[in-house]
Amino acid sequence: MEQAITLARGPLFALAFGIMVLGLARLVLLQVYELAVGKGRRLQNAPWRKIMGETITWALPFKHFIKGTLLFSSASFAMHIGLILVPLFLADHVAMWERQFGVNLPSMGRGMADVLTLLTLFCLLVLLGFRFLSWRHRAVSTPTDYWLLVALIVPFASGFLATHPGLNPFRWEVVMLVHLLSANLLLVLVPFTKLAHVVLFAFDRISEIHWQLRPGAGDRVANALFGSEAKV
Repeated sequence: MEQAITLARGPLFALAFGIMVLGLARLVLLQVYELAVGKGRRLQNAPWRKIMGETITWALPFKHFIKGTLLFSSASFAMHIGLILVPLFLADHVAMWERQFGVNLPSMGRGMADVLTLLTLFCLLVLLGFRFLSWRHRAVSTPTDYWLLVALIVPFASGFLATHPGLNPFRWEVVMLVHLLSANLLLVLVPFTKLAHVVLFAFDRISEIHWQLRPGAGDRVANALFGSEAKV
């Protein structure tokens, strides 16, 4: 078991991290290429001040919350905080970053890490509950939406149990191996799932460039959605 933990913590982690970095770099390069080549003229006349302001408001999206979705939207926003801060700044993870890559990040206290971990788990369960119990969310959910939430829950739950032996009903070695393997799997999944918006967020918000329709496109969209009698 110790050898498996060492393998998951060392070579497998380095491999998973490399896949994530290369995959995200590919997505970013494709976005940059699309903007530079496919939408080069729009870049020249783009309202960059408005675009940057819009990006900032979506980073703290309180004003974009839709009435009736406050709990879902709040859970989604709070979840992202934990997903970013805990993997990066938990003391044990900071030691791993330094050991693997020579990067020395500041670390957060155990108490703060516990609060963020539990908050993240709560938010993930809320989002999963909405997927199952709300017909509105079920209607727009794909199988990926369900198992991706589970894939996020497992490393956070196993990591919390591994650092709290008094609450852990399983062998520490088993829980730690589950934590490491599920975390490595999550790294591999990042470039191939919705988690990629960790780096594509800014590109998604450049709606002034990405979502400009060609002349007449609005009529064709309305006709496809509502029929030839639709008025635009």
